[in-house]
Amino acid sequence: IVIKGLSMPHSPRWYRDKLWLLNSGTGDFGYVDLERGSFEPVAFCPGYMRGCAFHGNFAIVGISQPRHNKTFSGLPLDEKLQQKNVEPRCGLLVIDLRSGDIVHSLRIEGAVLELYDVVALPGVRRPMAIGFKSDEIRRMVTMG
Repeated sequence: IVIKGLSMPHSPRWYRDKLWLLNSGTGDFGYVDLERGSFEPVAFCPGYMRGCAFHGNFAIVGISQPRHNKTFSGLPLDEKLQQKNVEPRCGLLVIDLRSGDIVHSLRIEGAVLELYDVVALPGVRRPMAIGFKSDEIRRMVTMG
């Protein structure tokens, strides 16, 4: 056991000699101080966090609208959102690791309410996703 007392921890990642994670039940992104066995929050994120990637001095964190069921009700995140007068949302946040500031964000609206993971693709200029039911998948050929 590395650390105790977290609320729904998610997406642990080792980056620049630190164990980063999403303390999703509280809305805090941060890292574990391994010597003290404590969680050090870096930024508050307005949503249920899932998925974390890093690029340079930045973390990209996925946030989702909370599910309204027994598992996700009564979390400290609900109280923090209310205290800050912020509505939870779905999207991506870019957090500066040096300051803890959210320097960019992307809000996703419509049918998508939840994200499950985040991946950084450095150097990729035009990423795309192909659905299994789309016509494009029949025309895509990949050579190893």
